[in-house]
Amino acid sequence: MPEPLKPITLPPVENPRQEGEWLQTALHDWLDREFIPEAVNAEIAERASQIFVRQRMEGENDLGCLVIAIVTEMEAFDFSKSFFGEFAIANAVSDLLLDSLGYERCCGH
Repeated sequence: MPEPLKPITLPPVENPRQEGEWLQTALHDWLDREFIPEAVNAEIAERASQIFVRQRMEGENDLGCLVIAIVTEMEAFDFSKSFFGEFAIANAVSDLLLDSLGYERCCGH
């Protein structure tokens, strides 16, 4: 039986504004690269980074909990002008954070 995945804990937040700005820029760039650049991508990136920063300032460092918070709160966002949805956004945030921390993402092995 395979070992369960261990939770990934982010380092404690030191500069929430800087983290939010980085995430907003990185996510916006990712959104524009994945399909086509759309005006709504800036709004999506801004909203996701706001959720992330608020969660971090409230002391949340568990990546899984951050992803769930983004999915839950992005459900209220109007994605009708976008190719994306709340799950794609939360997964992208997770991938960007893992990349920034040097974690290798793989195929589930």
